[in-house]
Order: sequence, then C-alpha cells, then structure tokens
Amino acid sequence: MITKMPGRSGKVRVTFALPSAIWADMIFLVGDFNNWDERATPLRQTEAGWIVSLDLDAGKSFQYRYLHNGSEWHNDWNADGYEPNAFGGDNSVVITPEFELSAREVGAPELERVISFSSPRLRLVTAS
Repeated sequence: MITKMPGRSGKVRVTFALPSAIWADMIFLVGDFNNWDERATPLRQTEAGWIVSLDLDAGKSFQYRYLHNGSEWHNDWNADGYEPNAFGGDNSVVITPEFELSAREVGAPELERVISFSSPRLRLVTAS
C-alpha cells in the first residue's frame, strides 16, 4: 500500500507499506530515489506490517521494487503504474502529485485530511 501526504515545500511524504504476513528477515525499498542502492532504505517491521516513509520531490514519478532477504525482487501490486526494466520484468512506479493549497488552508492550524481524486492531482482539504 502507498499513501501520500503533503510534505514540506515541494515534497510529498510517501509511505510504502507491506502486510505483516510477508515472511522475511529483511525488506529494502530500492529505486530511483536512492540510486537503486540495495541497502539504503530498509523497511521496519511493526505489528501492522513492514513500513518506510520518504519525502520525495512533488510532480515526479519514481521507479522502485522491494528486495526481500537480499535476493528476491518483488513489485508493489498497489503501485501507480509499472515500467519495463532491463532484466525482462517490470518496476513499480509511484507518482508524487503536486498538492494545491487554497489561501484559507495555507498556515491554518486545523486538522487536515487528504482527499484523492481520479486525476493524479490531489487537493489538501481542512477538516471541519
């Protein structure tokens, strides 16, 4: 599962999560955002599952895969898309939207929630 929330200026906080039922000693998130470094971004195991959050540039797409136990590559079946890779398979793709803030919402201390739309653009809406 992938969730996206507005991050600091020009960034999107993307959380990558896998179910706790996955049997692995270690899982790493490997992709464009870490130059495909197989050890740079470990997921941590919690009672709810395997999870890691990254602040990625808004308005871009990133290819990635999960590496289980240092040898098994897996796609994210909840990815925004897939692109062929040089090894005859596919990479998962995450698209980071540009979040639009209305003048009323900028700097508002109220609770916020993310409303997603069918297009790749999301709008931040304050909870009332």
